[in-house]
Amino acid sequence: MTIESFKETLALYAPDPQLSTILKSLWYDAKGDWKRAHDLVDQSPGLDAAWVHAYLHRKEGDIWNADYWYTRAKKTRPSCSLEEEWANLVTHFLNV
Repeated sequence: MTIESFKETLALYAPDPQLSTILKSLWYDAKGDWKRAHDLVDQSPGLDAAWVHAYLHRKEGDIWNADYWYTRAKKTRPSCSLEEEWANLVTHFLNV
């Protein structure tokens, strides 16, 4: 799957059930359902979930909490736009 084909799935009612939890979270975020996106990664273990969790709190505007999650993910808060960070995350997780 490419980021372009991932974006095409945003026209659907629900994400592809075969997507990882991380990609489902990013899918719901793109659909405007921040809460559902957050709920998917909130209790998920690992660095990947922490990274998406950080992005979601950055998007929410809770920078202190975002920085906490970036640190847990062993990442630094990016200076790019939220749209670019979302695209970078999707591209990364489509390729892992």
